[in-house]
Amino acid sequence: MGKNKKYTIAVRIWIEEADGPFLGIGKIWLLENIAKTGSITNAAKEMKMAYRQAWQLVEEMNKRAEKPLVEKLLGGKGGGGARLTGAGEKAIQTFYELEKKIQDFAKKETLNLKF
Repeated sequence: MGKNKKYTIAVRIWIEEADGPFLGIGKIWLLENIAKTGSITNAAKEMKMAYRQAWQLVEEMNKRAEKPLVEKLLGGKGGGGARLTGAGEKAIQTFYELEKKIQDFAKKETLNLKF
């Protein structure tokens, strides 16, 4: 008896909206990859995701957010692309800030766990 066990609390968050899950780490990674690569096509490739799935996720996020998170750029000489709007950049920042607060809380609570 009396073995000191160490427990940890694992937390995974997503933000829900009336129609269900709205924003989780997968969509955040997609947004970050669009920012990095400048296109939905390249972001999808980077994540080994089908373009169609990435496109649907972007459309869904844009529809359900208060303001679109991603804007399409019309093709010119170098072809079209996509970039995050200010709202898209803010979504990433807000998600990570929220996640950090919740993880910090979980870490603090972990110190008192005894079963």
